[in-house]
Amino acid sequence: MKIRRFSVAGAVLASAALVLSACTTPAPEGDTPTTTDPAATESPTDGEPSGEATTVTVGWNQPFYSYNSDTSHGNATANAIILYMTQSGFNYYDADLNLAQDTSFGTYEKLSDDPLTVKYTINEGVVWSDDTPVDAADMLLYWAAVSGNFNDEVEIDEETGEEIIGENQVYFTSESPGLALVTQTPEIGDDGRSVTLVYDKPFADWETNFGYGVPAHVTQRLAGGSEDAAAAKDEVIAAIQAGDKAALAPLADAWRTGFDFTSLPSDAGLYLSSGPYIVTDFVENQYITLTKNAKYTGDKPGKTENITVRYNEDPQALVQALQNGEIDMLAPQATADTLAALQAIDGVTVETGQDATYEHVDMVVNNGGPFDPASYGGDAEKAKKVRQAFLLTIPRQQIVEQLIQPLNPEAAVRNSFILTPDAPGYPQMVEENGSDFYAQQDIEKAKSLLAEAGVDSVDVRFLYGASNVRRAQEYQLIAESAAEAGINVIDGGNDNWGTMLDTAQDQYDANLFGWQSTSLAVTEADANFRTKATNNFYGYSNEAVDALFDELQVEVDANRQQEILREVEKHLWADAFGITIFQFPGVNAWNSNVAGVDPIPLSPTIFHGFWNWEKTS
Repeated sequence: MKIRRFSVAGAVLASAALVLSACTTPAPEGDTPTTTDPAATESPTDGEPSGEATTVTVGWNQPFYSYNSDTSHGNATANAIILYMTQSGFNYYDADLNLAQDTSFGTYEKLSDDPLTVKYTINEGVVWSDDTPVDAADMLLYWAAVSGNFNDEVEIDEETGEEIIGENQVYFTSESPGLALVTQTPEIGDDGRSVTLVYDKPFADWETNFGYGVPAHVTQRLAGGSEDAAAAKDEVIAAIQAGDKAALAPLADAWRTGFDFTSLPSDAGLYLSSGPYIVTDFVENQYITLTKNAKYTGDKPGKTENITVRYNEDPQALVQALQNGEIDMLAPQATADTLAALQAIDGVTVETGQDATYEHVDMVVNNGGPFDPASYGGDAEKAKKVRQAFLLTIPRQQIVEQLIQPLNPEAAVRNSFILTPDAPGYPQMVEENGSDFYAQQDIEKAKSLLAEAGVDSVDVRFLYGASNVRRAQEYQLIAESAAEAGINVIDGGNDNWGTMLDTAQDQYDANLFGWQSTSLAVTEADANFRTKATNNFYGYSNEAVDALFDELQVEVDANRQQEILREVEKHLWADAFGITIFQFPGVNAWNSNVAGVDPIPLSPTIFHGFWNWEKTS
C-alpha cells in the first residue's frame, strides 16, 4: 500500500459550488420529449472494439441520469464526471489547478475591456460523433438557455414552491449570473464557428463563464423541428435571434427534459460526443461504459479503449470490488471502516486529504412548512427563530468526531458557506460572519427560541440520500439531538433526493447534502444564494445579498472581493439560511493495474486526467 496526501490549501477560495455531491440516483422529470430520430438510433462510433480492448473500470456511488448538467436538476457530480469525458471544451483545470486552454478544441480572446467583449471560436473540423459540426448554433443555444434572458415569469405553486410552466411559456430553468450580464444576442462569425459576447458590465470570472452544452440540432429535433441537422441549427439560430417565443417554448422544454435518461436510449442523438469518449453501454443502476470516439480530433484521445464506471452506493462493496480486481479505482464517500479496508489491500495506492466539497443543511422557507413565515401569519422573525432553534440542535462537533476524524484526524467543524478551512481569509471570515451563534450545539437555547416564538412542537421532514451510509448516520445523530429540544425530525431519506431538491419542495423542509466546487471562480457562490438563482432551491431572498453579488461580479480587487464575501456571509448566518458541517475527507484509491491516475480536489476529482490512464497489466 502506498499512501499519498492532498489538500485544497491555498487554492480553493470559493467552494459553494455548482454541482451536487451525493450518492443516490435522482429520477428524471416525467415530461421528457419522446420524439426520436430513426437515423440516429445506430451507434455513432464503430461500436465495441474487437480484439483485446483495454478497459479501466472505476467504482462510483451515484449513477448518471442526465446528459444536460446545465439544468437545475441535472447539475450533479454524477453527470459531470461522464460529460467531462464525452465533451471537449475551451479550458480545463490541470493537476496544479491552473486554468489551461484546450486549443485543440477552440480558442477565446478578450477583444475589449469596455465593454467587456469576448470572442469564442471552435476549430474547423470539430464535430459531434454523428459528424455534425460543433459550432455557433451550439454556443448560441447555451447562451440562450443559461443566461435566463428568454425565461418567462412562471407561476409558483404556493404550497409546493414548484414552478408551473404554461404550455407556451419559455423556461429553461437555468440562469448563470455571469451570462445574465450578456443581454445582447451574441454575434455569429467565422462561417458559423464563432460567437462574440458583449457584457453589459465587467465580470470578474468571464474566463470560466461560457462554453456549450447539448447539441442544438438534436434539441431542435426533440422540439419538433427539422430532422436535418443543418436545417435544425438554422431554426435554432433564427428563433434565438428573433426572440421567437412560439419557437423557443418547445425548444426550452426539450432542452430542460429531453436529455434525461437512466439507461442507454434508443435515440443515440441524446448522447452525442464531442470529446475523447462516447457512451456505448448503460445499464440502469449498474454501470456505464465509454469507448474511444473515432470522430474526436483533439490532443487528449486517451490511452485506454474503454472506461467503465460501475455503481454501488455501499463503499464497502466498492472496496471489495477493488480487492477482487473487478474495478481499478474508486473515490468513495468513505467511512473509517472504508479507509481501513483500503489501507489493508496490498498493491493499492490510497490518497487521502481534504476535498473541495462541504456538507451542509439547508431549509425551505416558501413551502408552508415550519421554516416558512407564511406558517406564522407572515411573521418572518418567528420563522427565523424556529430555523435557529433547529440549527442549534445539529450536533456538528459530534458528527465530525465520530464520522470524519477517523478519516482525517485534523478535521474540524466548517464555519463558512463560501471559504474552505484552508483558504486564505478563512479565520477572518469565521471571526466576522456570525457563525459563532452556532459554535456549540445548544439544546437549552433552542428550547428558549421555540418558547419565544410561541411554538410548542415542530415537525421537520428531512431529505437525504437514503442509501448513503454516512448520511444515514448523520440523520440519526441529528434526529436524536433535535428530539431533546422537542423537534421531531422525520426521516425523508430518498434515493431520488437530487431532483427532489428542485422539484419537490412540498415534500421536505430541510436537507443534507454536499456542494462540490467545479472551479476557482470567486463568484461561484452567487448561484447558491442569490434570489431565484440556479442552486437556490428554497425561496431564500435577501436584497442586500443580491446587491453584494452584483458588486462582486465587477470587482477585480482581491481584497475587496473578500470583504464582499464576508458581508454576504454575515447575512446568511443572520438570516439562519442553513448551517455548514464539515469539509469532505477525500479518499481516492487505485490498484497497480492502472497508471496515470492524478486526482484533483475540484470536480471531477479522480476522473481528472482520464486521457492519461493506462492499463499496465
